[in-house]
Amino acid sequence: MNLLISAGRGPVECTWALARLVRRLEAEATRRGVTVTRVEEVAGDRPGTYRSVLLSIADEAFAATWTGTLCWQAPSPFRATKRKNWYVIAAPVSVDIERTHFDEADVEIVPIRTGGPGGQHRNKVSSSVRATHRPTGLVVVADTERHFGLNRSLALRRLRERVEAGDAAAAERLKTQRWEVHDDLVRGDPVRTES
Repeated sequence: MNLLISAGRGPVECTWALARLVRRLEAEATRRGVTVTRVEEVAGDRPGTYRSVLLSIADEAFAATWTGTLCWQAPSPFRATKRKNWYVIAAPVSVDIERTHFDEADVEIVPIRTGGPGGQHRNKVSSSVRATHRPTGLVVVADTERHFGLNRSLALRRLRERVEAGDAAAAERLKTQRWEVHDDLVRGDPVRTES
């Protein structure tokens, strides 16, 4: 399960509180034997603070105990204020955040004949290429060149671009979800309070 912990649009103290809450979560996970991995961190304005941290947690029941509004109770280390409650939010995110590794070994290259203009050579020789990226199922056909090797290179380049475009789209969806989580933070009524 992926859990995004966000300071929302809160002050610097919330980014400080988030860093402490993540360390507390990781320590509790270690005691319980739950694997927690930091997938992505967005640093705050001050050293040692975070705007958000994306965690991969192996145990959904454990993650559920940390889902919702979280409160860190402590005086501000940055300024004089009476306020001692600093709120962050932890919400599950469903976007697949793993990058697809493009490896030519994962591509099936099939020589094909294509019709159309180009004379007899085009109709008799399999110089065109259909390339399939097995992990994603993406397929491209390259038939603009007269030589198999050039069409093969062109097909591989197009596949690589499409895989990277898919990764970029997934990253953009994750960014959108992160901003939605930022806006969902409700201060008060925390599911968990730590100090």
